[in-house]
Amino acid sequence: MSFVKLIDLPDLSDERGGMVALESMQSIPFELKRVYYIFQNTQNAPRGFHAHKNLKQMAICLHGQCRFVLDNGHHKEEIILSSPKKGLLIESLKWREMHDFSDDCVLMVLASEYYDESDYIRDYDDFLKATKNGI
Repeated sequence: MSFVKLIDLPDLSDERGGMVALESMQSIPFELKRVYYIFQNTQNAPRGFHAHKNLKQMAICLHGQCRFVLDNGHHKEEIILSSPKKGLLIESLKWREMHDFSDDCVLMVLASEYYDESDYIRDYDDFLKATKNGI
């Protein structure tokens, strides 16, 4: 059974062009506290390689594409994000890696909490222990 959750975002496009509106606790299933985006990824370097204890995120590829590898401690799944109309929901205690950024990729990430270094799990073995212990 897949643990990857891809959410269709509200497409408000018309003859003038594309538009997606994002709202906390509506199209985004958490209260939005932080937004950041990744672009001009140097030499297509992979990113991520961490999990969060509590933070939830939604990743949206606004332009171009990239490949996510998500891991719940038991299974790994891959998904390519390539549409501004789809959001990848990343729950807490999910290891995430981002690879294969296209040259024109702009990846926006919405987060449920403000930046907090203590929420990060940056060592994969620590992540596996956390998933077994249920932090």
